[in-house]
Amino acid sequence: MDFSRRDTLALGLGAAALTMLPFRVNAAADDAIAAFTGGASVEDGGIDLGAPEIAENGNTVPIDVSAPGATAILLLAAGNPTPGVATYNFGELAGTQAASTRIRLAGTQDVVAIAKMSDGSFKRAAKTVKVTIGGCGG
Repeated sequence: MDFSRRDTLALGLGAAALTMLPFRVNAAADDAIAAFTGGASVEDGGIDLGAPEIAENGNTVPIDVSAPGATAILLLAAGNPTPGVATYNFGELAGTQAASTRIRLAGTQDVVAIAKMSDGSFKRAAKTVKVTIGGCGG
């Protein structure tokens, strides 16, 4: 197969665009975290995030999260076109600070949970989920 200069240029530009896409997606997740935390520092630990290691279908991936003492939990799918999945708010009368849901994942990516604790600090947990069939058009 012979490639013309135009074909080579088009392939090169396409490859360059694809390498920049993950950075833009991760930037959207970072922006969502910054908006939730107000720019405060986030510490690892103090939050339990349950997700399967391998999801056969990205359309329905079960996720559960718990953070004793949290007032709010932000759940993100860092590789999705829109990373924000859910924000759970817990009042003083909440029996537990836990939630579970099923989410759609576009492909293999990190699921991230950020918890705002009652003392104003923020905790973080992340887990990589390998998706064999994408749920967001993949």
